[in-house]
Amino acid sequence: MDDPGFDASVLCEFRSRVIACALEERVLEVLLAALVGKGLPAAGGKQRTDSTHVISAVRDLNRLELAGECVRAALEAISAAAPDWVERVLEVGGWAERYRTRVDSWRLPTSEAKRKELALAYGADGYALMAAVYAPFSPAWLRRLPAVQALRVMLVQNYTRTTDRQGREVVVRRRPLEEDGEGLPPGRWRLTSPYDTDARWAAKGDDLFWNGYKVHISETCHTTADGTDGTDGTDGTDRVPPNLITNVATTDATVPDAKMTEKIHQALARRGLLPGEHYADSGYAAAELIVGARQTYGLTLITPMLLDHSPQARAKAGYDRAAFTVDWDNRQVTCPQGQTSVSWSPCLQRGKDAIVVAFATASCRPCPVRAQCTAGKRERRQLTLHPQPAQQALDAARAEQTGTGWRDKYKLRAGVEGTVRQAIAVTGLRRARYRGLKKVHLEHGFSAVALNLIRLDAWWNGHPLDRTRTSHLARLELADLALAA
Repeated sequence: MDDPGFDASVLCEFRSRVIACALEERVLEVLLAALVGKGLPAAGGKQRTDSTHVISAVRDLNRLELAGECVRAALEAISAAAPDWVERVLEVGGWAERYRTRVDSWRLPTSEAKRKELALAYGADGYALMAAVYAPFSPAWLRRLPAVQALRVMLVQNYTRTTDRQGREVVVRRRPLEEDGEGLPPGRWRLTSPYDTDARWAAKGDDLFWNGYKVHISETCHTTADGTDGTDGTDGTDRVPPNLITNVATTDATVPDAKMTEKIHQALARRGLLPGEHYADSGYAAAELIVGARQTYGLTLITPMLLDHSPQARAKAGYDRAAFTVDWDNRQVTCPQGQTSVSWSPCLQRGKDAIVVAFATASCRPCPVRAQCTAGKRERRQLTLHPQPAQQALDAARAEQTGTGWRDKYKLRAGVEGTVRQAIAVTGLRRARYRGLKKVHLEHGFSAVALNLIRLDAWWNGHPLDRTRTSHLARLELADLALAA
């Protein structure tokens, strides 16, 4: 860093080399390996995980702005890479008049008719530019420019071409919802910017809507019962070990938390840092994940399971799933009135194994409590079950989490929200500095290392971390009180 020939502007080249060698997590892994040798952290024990949204380092664009900016970005890239080709093939003046400046730097038309006309013009220009790039006389390498590929994806996702009554080819804009397969693709695939093709729009609840990524942070979590014996290089006094980040995972904004539970466990197993108990919120929960974590990794996934959402359970009246007895060996279910099911049908629902159990109409129709059991038009009760291990784990988890003991134990998970807050305040985790999923993940790895070093420094030097934010005025007041004392 002190070399006079070094310039900070070449850091992007270093980052690109790290990404090319798939070393995004290398710094975190080196630090954790060194700490494992000192007994900080270790396998077993308790860990907790939470996620938060990350805003991408690009401007938010609506569909109209996206279409125009994709065409403009492709023109800019081609003009820089092959100016002679542009002058020879395109009418530079006409294209420059529309795409001289960024699309979001000027006010779009307010009239719906004019906005529609502009959107179709962007689509027509995009198709014309792609036709020129893919023409036989054009260099093949032009097609591999990232901005050209982004334009191609945008056109496929937002436009179609059809033939009118006069036999002319016309550009048609895709509508959000269409049943004929010509609508917009799902949000997890939809391009949001020509400058960051990995960013995605996502929503959480009714008040959070962002374009970017999501980061999952896992950390050790100790209680006052945990301590050290001096083998880690400290003075030997019994002190609670610091909570250290053991894994960070970055995804685009549309990936559900439950999709990452298994991947987080795989990463922790690769580092030899699997916990005995893993605390997470309900977004990471599924009956199959609880069973898989226990069978594959020997850990207990402690997370609130979603309750039974059947009409009977929601109304807290009548017979919900828990009121039925399942005989797994004989593949039968017995209702509270003593009637047994007549069918047991394994199937797939939303890509997962399930079992649909049905009772006979002849048994359900004359039942005196049928109104408390089913309001279905078929006049018989049906149940949907998970496979046996998953269903039994789900039932046990739902029963356990109703007790006060489980709720007191689960309070340990809340501390990870403070870690998320620290990451946002100290390292600026909320907003991505770079573009692209791999570079954003590299940034998150650096953030995890920074937080670990801050915590280790405070712990080794006996300085407790601030548990809450303190204003400058409050700090002056505390200093005055200390001097007065």
